[in-house]
Amino acid sequence: MELRHLNYFVTVARTLNFSEASRQLYITQGTLSQQIQQLEGEIGSQLFDRTRHSVVLTEAGEELLPLAIKTIEDSEICSNRMRDLKGALTGTLRIGTTPSFSSLLTETVRKFIREHPGVKLNIQSETAADLIEMLREKKLDLVLAFKPAMAYDELESEPLFKNTLSAVMRKDHPLASHKFLTMEDLENQRIVLPGKSLQARRAFDRYLGLDTRKLNVTLEVNEPNLIMDIVQSTNLITVISSLAAYYRTNLVAIPLAGGNYSMVGCIHRHKEGYRKRSAEIFIEMLRDSAQIERISKSLD
Repeated sequence: MELRHLNYFVTVARTLNFSEASRQLYITQGTLSQQIQQLEGEIGSQLFDRTRHSVVLTEAGEELLPLAIKTIEDSEICSNRMRDLKGALTGTLRIGTTPSFSSLLTETVRKFIREHPGVKLNIQSETAADLIEMLREKKLDLVLAFKPAMAYDELESEPLFKNTLSAVMRKDHPLASHKFLTMEDLENQRIVLPGKSLQARRAFDRYLGLDTRKLNVTLEVNEPNLIMDIVQSTNLITVISSLAAYYRTNLVAIPLAGGNYSMVGCIHRHKEGYRKRSAEIFIEMLRDSAQIERISKSLD
């Protein structure tokens, strides 16, 4: 039984879709089907019940899945430990980040790849919910995202900084000189809101209890950098984490009056499994980054 076969099996079991699994594995669907058949022949049991419209695990497949996942994880741990014992930093470091954190990574990534060229960085930018699920499945080594409302027993979160929910606009906007903004101020403005899948939007709805029908919402956008581009080139206002506007020198972030709308930026990791030396070094660089220190001080 080869690890390659187990990896193919686990990918199909998680997607329950041979077409999607083959796309993720970068092999043809025919090759994947052939490899699964070889594994089934070696085990002597059918692992999937396939029809024209669905794929489900058989009883044997259900039994094999946790064992296959554990075997793959143990193999990765073994490889990582052997690499670390050599003292040479190699392998792949898998990092997940929400779009709001993409600019925050820039300086640390630049420093890391300069000092540790033997490590390949795989950085994925997704929604916080998707990243947390990937981390729970140990598909990522660490995730940068705001602290979720729900706690997960298998994950741990290390706070990096506090960030505020703010109204962001161009510096030449008529409201840009205000120290704080009220909901009444925003009601008379054209607004671009973060999409409901983004944490800033959920924080906005949760802490303000806002009926968005009171606002003149022109757009809803799921991508923070696109929101910043729109605000930068128009007279629209958005309500988002002030971090998203940190590098935009022609934008200003103004706190909302009447409450504390802080959002805690965290490093999220799985409690179990081997901690890669490359991950520890990357996190240390992230903590020590002057970029983080400047943001922390400016928001205290």
